[in-house]
Parts: sequence; structure tokens; C-alpha cells
Amino acid sequence: MLLVKLIIVLLLLAIIGSLFSGLFFLVKDDGTKKRTVKALTWRIGLSIVAIVIIVIAGMLGFLPVKPGPM
Repeated sequence: MLLVKLIIVLLLLAIIGSLFSGLFFLVKDDGTKKRTVKALTWRIGLSIVAIVIIVIAGMLGFLPVKPGPM
């Protein structure tokens, strides 16, 4: 359970890093390079991986899933 949480936190940190690198490339590049697109593509891919891991961990019982308010 701790390993899954650690993986999720590391993925979130990588997503934030990719977001800021995309911002940096957006400001510094002159429009001829595709580094901004690559950074944002990595962010989208990492986000999808994080969501899939959270869903699978919830289904397998590694993360406690609480039902909605009743």
C-alpha cells in the first residue's frame, strides 16, 4: 500500500515537473522547436498512467475507496 502511494506521489511530481518544463520552453523557444509539445505530451501520458494506477489500486484494494455521501 505504501509503495502504491509512493508511486502516485512520484508520478504527480513528474507531472508538475513536465508542466513547468513546458512553460519554460513556451517562454524561451522562438516557435521553431517542438519541446513544448513534447513536454505537454509527457504530462498527458503521465496523467493517464497515474489515473490508471489509482483505478487499479482501488479495485485491488491497495487504496481504500470510500463510497459517496449518504
